Amino acid sequence: MEDIPKNSKASAKRLMGLLLKQKGALVIILLAAVVSNGLYAFTPIIMGKALDQLIQAISTNGIGGGFEELAKIVGLSLLLLLMAYLIGAAFSFLQEYTMASVGEKLALSLREKISEKITRLPLHYYDANETGEVLSRTTNDPDKIAEILKTGALQFTNAVCNLTFSIVIMFVLSPVMAVIIIATMSLSVFATKWISGKTLAIFYENQKVLGELNGKIEEYYTGNLIIKSFNQQERVIQTERELSDRQYQANKRSQFVIYAIYPAIRFLTQLSFVVTAIVGGIFAINGTMTIGTVQAFLQYVNQIADPITQSSYFINSMQAALASAERVFEFLDEPEEVPETSTPKQITQPEGAVAFEHVRFGYHPDELLMEDVSFTVKPNEMVAIVGPTGAGKTTLVNLLMRFYELDGGTIKVDGIDVKELTKSGLRRMVGMVLQDTWLFKGTIAENIAYGKMDATREEIIQVAKAARCDHFIRTLSEGYDTVISNEEGTVSQGQMQLLTIARAMLANPALMILDEATSSVDTKTELQVQKAMLSSMKGKTSFVIAHRLSTIKSADLILVMKNGTIVETGTHQELLAAGTFYADLYNSQFNNLVV
Repeated sequence: MEDIPKNSKASAKRLMGLLLKQKGALVIILLAAVVSNGLYAFTPIIMGKALDQLIQAISTNGIGGGFEELAKIVGLSLLLLLMAYLIGAAFSFLQEYTMASVGEKLALSLREKISEKITRLPLHYYDANETGEVLSRTTNDPDKIAEILKTGALQFTNAVCNLTFSIVIMFVLSPVMAVIIIATMSLSVFATKWISGKTLAIFYENQKVLGELNGKIEEYYTGNLIIKSFNQQERVIQTERELSDRQYQANKRSQFVIYAIYPAIRFLTQLSFVVTAIVGGIFAINGTMTIGTVQAFLQYVNQIADPITQSSYFINSMQAALASAERVFEFLDEPEEVPETSTPKQITQPEGAVAFEHVRFGYHPDELLMEDVSFTVKPNEMVAIVGPTGAGKTTLVNLLMRFYELDGGTIKVDGIDVKELTKSGLRRMVGMVLQDTWLFKGTIAENIAYGKMDATREEIIQVAKAARCDHFIRTLSEGYDTVISNEEGTVSQGQMQLLTIARAMLANPALMILDEATSSVDTKTELQVQKAMLSSMKGKTSFVIAHRLSTIKSADLILVMKNGTIVETGTHQELLAAGTFYADLYNSQFNNLVV
């Protein structure tokens, strides 16, 4: 069943609001359309007058006589037509060029709004939506809107001007003939309206399926190694084939609607042409209308048919634009992060004291993950957070960073509620090494300096040495100027982990968070990382999340989590002596290593 857009009228209004910000350009487009279409609308009259004059000259002088008069009539008519077409073409160029600029500026405006929105969306939005679907809304849809406006809106403007001039001139020439033509051509209008009324849901479904397909392709691309290792290629191919078929069917329906209307209008145009020729012939025989005027009306039938066809295309294409616009506006209307406090406090010299006081949190309000979580961390302490998968370890530090908002309780840094700090100010105090390494395409030096953009080369080298990655960097062909990215094999996963640690260390934060910082490196590299981090964490409060419990024996405090709750706290020796959940976790890992 097709999804039906819920706010197409509101989307159209918002889209129009964005367009009206370019009033000057729109005025130029309208004036150019009036001039060009006005000139084109008068060409049938010029040709009709020329035809009447030729008939009159021939009837007076005979077919072989009055050559100079005939040449004068033809020459003057051709000159007038040439001037009309040349001037009209110049204004048409101005109109089309300006409309293209309007479309591109609109796309640019939407992309800027999208870019700003991306930075303000809470983390749970990205948790709940596929990357490909988000990319489709933020790239494909704005481009589709701009492309349609550049063509459809241009055709619609020309159609309105052409229709207006043609109808006015026809009524001046012969009201009876004008009414006959309008009556027959109105059938085309009703056909256009009936078909276009069924298109919006089809175009929305088409864009929706395209977003799903992009999401799956992105998923398959990033998970290619896992797919192959589990021999799931056939399943992936089948799923992609099904989505591609859905997209094909949706696209086929939309194309059918677009192209079905042209034959219908062509048939009705030919019908109107025949009726006009018959009635015009009768009027010419009766002497109430000249042959030139009949010829002009026959031209106007074709000139009216073109605007109606263009209008039908515009209506259909605008349905596609509205479907894309609604998807973009749905993204822009997504709930944002909690606004910053209007009177933020500042911590000029952070010490690194952290306190969780009766914290409550859930990804959904009616499903709490954490209830009444409380603990205190003194400055410069190393805190380890351990527990089975899904216990809430990463969520705990994400709450400290304000990636998610609390459902109750408070988190304080140096005695100040984090809600009273700006998010940027809070995050400047924290260095973070994520479980999944992230490096952008750039040099190694640029990636390390991401935590401190004005860092000197000496500072970068110094921190690289502290993170135990200076040696392998110097073995690369370009050293610190070697260009890397996540997709390339320039450095290993373990080396990427070391680079992210160096990046966090360079920022010299008061608090350090290491989320599974050594989970992707070999034993030798792990020892290097441990030594580097132990030295770098001096004078800093640090939170370490690790499944390898052997890496956090020296922690000042260990928080043991289970099902979102802290079930034990203490040092490594204290928790082992207690012989409870932590001891079971530690002993199970040790026994597995022995086996």
